[in-house]
Amino acid sequence: MSTVKPRPLGSERGVSPGRGALALAVAWLGATTLMAGACRSEPTSSQKAAQAQAAKAPVPKVRGVSDDEIRLGMVAAFSGSNKERGRAMKLGWEAALAAVNEAGGIHGRKLRLLALDDGYDPARTVPAMKQLVEGEGVFAFVGNVGTATAAVAVPYCGEQNLLFYGPLSGADLLRKNPPHHWVFNVRASLAEEAAASVRWLTEVKRIAPGRIAVVAQEDDFGESGWRGASSELERLGVPSAKILKAGYRRNTADVRAAIEAVRQRNAKLDAVILVATYRPAATFIRKAHDANLGQQFVVVSADSNGLSQELVESGGRYAERVTVTQVVPLPTSQATAIIKYREALAKSAPGEAPGSTTLEAWIGAQILIGALQRLGRDLDGEKLVRTLEATSGLDLGIGATLGFSPDDHQACKKVWGWQLRPDGTYKQIDLE
Repeated sequence: MSTVKPRPLGSERGVSPGRGALALAVAWLGATTLMAGACRSEPTSSQKAAQAQAAKAPVPKVRGVSDDEIRLGMVAAFSGSNKERGRAMKLGWEAALAAVNEAGGIHGRKLRLLALDDGYDPARTVPAMKQLVEGEGVFAFVGNVGTATAAVAVPYCGEQNLLFYGPLSGADLLRKNPPHHWVFNVRASLAEEAAASVRWLTEVKRIAPGRIAVVAQEDDFGESGWRGASSELERLGVPSAKILKAGYRRNTADVRAAIEAVRQRNAKLDAVILVATYRPAATFIRKAHDANLGQQFVVVSADSNGLSQELVESGGRYAERVTVTQVVPLPTSQATAIIKYREALAKSAPGEAPGSTTLEAWIGAQILIGALQRLGRDLDGEKLVRTLEATSGLDLGIGATLGFSPDDHQACKKVWGWQLRPDGTYKQIDLE
């Protein structure tokens, strides 16, 4: 498992070994059969030899699948403001693949992950994916990071008939009805997370719906969370036009305008929902604390380790009143599945602290590995899609059953709540 070094695109793949020999053997066998059929019913020794040769010849290759390997691709942010998520996603997948490879792989094939950096920049995503497809011959993409990057990655996968599995994004654009044939999501949606945030603030914390603001990244990621939060607030009687909505630009932590918008309405606000990556979310929370704004903060699905490190290193007081919605349970849980995850992570990445993103990757990998195991050695993309769609009621021991169907390509609907502590650890809480 490795990170691929960028190189010029356009390298050609050679013809599968044995394909020409197979064609000649079959043609010769057919001609011999026509000549011999008139005088005998049993195949000759020459015909038997040709049949044996044809049976041994390699079948045409599926891209990314060889006799001993299945190649998976990942394009994620390994640089820039969201690099922690990309790094953690890769580590989580590597931990899961290393464990299955150590046990012998999938029907004799090892799983290999090849990763490239797009810096959370959509302009770099498709060129990186093309390099992995045309240069490295990957079979499927797993764990790509980001919503704006997914917006360009999905059309490319559709053109190439490539599985786009388990992206780190809860955006609406990945959750079509009917679902995109090649797209399979593991996590709950951003809209579901944001709606759960509103319910927790209003039903558990008893905050009036009209006293909740939303700060969202200015792209499809932020808009997906905004739609979930605003729909729930409208259901509770707050018109969308009355909700304070502030934003910041993707790939920056410049939240000054958002802070000013909240400050101006501060006397009328008790909570802020942040649909933001971990660094701008942490920056907003620090500035809000410094300005004594006093709200309750709910961060939607930010990387837990990145967020806690950013806040706690600045001082324990910045961790006050911070809750995070997550698409996975607490990684310090004593559930059997979570113990297996921690063991795999410790073995594959010694010293890496368990976190939400590595756990999300590990859970998604378990579903895919199980589908590959059920599918057998006769593997191609269409068969894998059908096998995934037949996966239902899967209980890994995380507190939610997982599965897909032809009409639903999202494995999990559950949203968990984590409360940040001053020492940087989290406590799991019930959101409802």
